Parts: sequence; C-alpha cells; structure tokens
Amino acid sequence: MGLGERVREEHGGAGPRRVRRWRRGVLAAVVAAAVVVPLSAAARPEIPAPAPAVSGHVTVATLDETYAANRANAAEAARMADAHGDRGRAAADRAMADPARRFLTFDGRGSGRAAEVFGDLAHADRVAVLVPGSDTSLDTYDRFRATAAHLRDELRRQTLASGDTGSGPRTAVVAWLGYETPGTVSTTVLTPDRAEQAAPRLREFVRQLHALVGGEARLSLVCHSYGTVVCARAAGGLDVDDLALVGSPGTGADTVAGLHTRARVWAARGSDDWVGEVPHVEADLFGTTVGFGTDPVSPAFGADVFAAGDGGHSDYFTPGSVSLTNLARIVLGETSEVTRA
Repeated sequence: MGLGERVREEHGGAGPRRVRRWRRGVLAAVVAAAVVVPLSAAARPEIPAPAPAVSGHVTVATLDETYAANRANAAEAARMADAHGDRGRAAADRAMADPARRFLTFDGRGSGRAAEVFGDLAHADRVAVLVPGSDTSLDTYDRFRATAAHLRDELRRQTLASGDTGSGPRTAVVAWLGYETPGTVSTTVLTPDRAEQAAPRLREFVRQLHALVGGEARLSLVCHSYGTVVCARAAGGLDVDDLALVGSPGTGADTVAGLHTRARVWAARGSDDWVGEVPHVEADLFGTTVGFGTDPVSPAFGADVFAAGDGGHSDYFTPGSVSLTNLARIVLGETSEVTRA
C-alpha cells in the first residue's frame, strides 16, 4: 500500500484534496531533511564509563545506599571521561556526583541513563515521573533537570499556598532519562522505534517505583514532546493515575481509548509551540511507520485538554506559567482546579 493510501487525517474526514497533498508534501520534505542532514555529522566516539553500580530492586531501607552508590559511580564515570578527553561529559558526570544529588539509577555509558529524585521519595504520596523528548542525554541533562526542579518547586508552592503544611500531600518528582532519545533532526524522531524500545523500561521503572512508595501513592506521568510517544507506547501496562501529554507530535493512537489505559489522559499545547504545525498524520514509508497520527489536543482524540498559555515548545515548565500551574494541579490530584483550554 502506498504512502497516499496510508495517510490518516486527524479528524477522520476526507478533507480537501489539496490539503492532503500539502500534508504529504510536508511529511516527505521532513523525512528527506531528516535523512540527509545527519549524514554531515560524524558519529560520536563511545565514552568509557563503569557499569551501573546498582541492580535489582530498591527499597525504602536501601534508598540512601542507592543514592550513595550512584553518586560514586558518577564520580568514577567523570574520571574515565576526563581521561578519555571528553571534558564536557566529565563535567556533567562530576555534577551528578555532588553529595546533594539523589539518583535511583545512573549509567554513564553511551548517551547515558539516569533517574533523579527531587523531594522525599520515601514518604511521598504524590509522585510525578517526567519523561523527556528528543536530544536529551547526560550531555544535555541540565535542561531536563531544570524542568523537574521547576515542577517540584511549583508542587511545594501550591501545597504551602493551600495551608496544608502538616497534613497535606507530600510530593516528589523523578526525572526519568531511561532511554536513548532520538535526535531532533534525525530519522528516528519521526518513527516510534525508540519509543517501542523505551516502553518496557518505563513500565518496569513504574512498577518498581510503586513497590517503593506503596500502592496508596498517587502516581502521574508527565510526558513532553517525543516522550509522549514513549508514554503512549507504555500506557497499556502502566499503573498510573494521570497521563499528561505536553507538546505532543501525536501518540500513534487515534483516540484515548487506543492507549488502553485506566489513567486519566490530559493534553496541552502552547499557542507558540511549533509542534502544532507538524502534520498529524501516520504513514507507511518504505516499510517504516512515519508520523504519529491524531493530534492529542484535538476533540477527536478525546483527552482532557488543559490551558498551556502562549508558550513555545520548551516553555511548559517555566516558573509562573499557566502550563506549569496546571501540571502541578494534575499531579496533586486537584483536577477540578485545572484550567481548560
């Protein structure tokens, strides 16, 4: 079946023929750019690093030991990267070895993996797991870390503002860099391949997280950009209360029902987010699925659409923004306070 026969419009209708031709043309141009542009960049040499220090299940009793072991592993990774001549990675690893940092997982090999905790995870009853999008690695980790810190600060601000300083919810945020993210300009960012590889890892992480914090804790997944594709692929096997999709190019599902999740599904997009201009189509191109189908903020998808203000693709976690305020309300379970788009 050819490309033209496989394109699916997000609203399900046939639409004007010239619109379909335009969308197919844009998709083809994006694919061509993604194929050609990366050829000019040389592959980065593998960065040496020790194997992860922690394996197996983490419990409340072993939490501090886990944090310490991962910091020591990051320090060793920094020494190895420095000896290899990669000053940038060495600096990133060294920062992660700081005594104040708390990692459930750390792996300095390749592009890197990490799961960092913000807040008192052992006693939290509201936990948010952040799943990042493209171009996120240990080398660019600081910007991802900032989103988690901003969400944690907003959760704390709203809890204090409500006056529930003693009996109110106790919160924690986990920044989960548990997969090899695609490059923004690459063929991989247009396909679900990386998401399909990441999905079982995310399911296992959430399962272990539940075992750690207890079944009564409210768990929310906050997914950004390509991370929404990861969350969608994992959704059917995730025990979470809320699934928030921000800046999503699509999920690969036609509707919320297609995610096969019991979670309440939320979606938002800032008015200045360029991803809104991406054709929300899905096509078979040379045997590979390209694109992610229905727009998650469209009525056809069926998510609870919340306000994200006038921000761009990287602004959803900006302090004081409408989007961050609403994301914190979702995590806290104050869903009646979420402002709608």
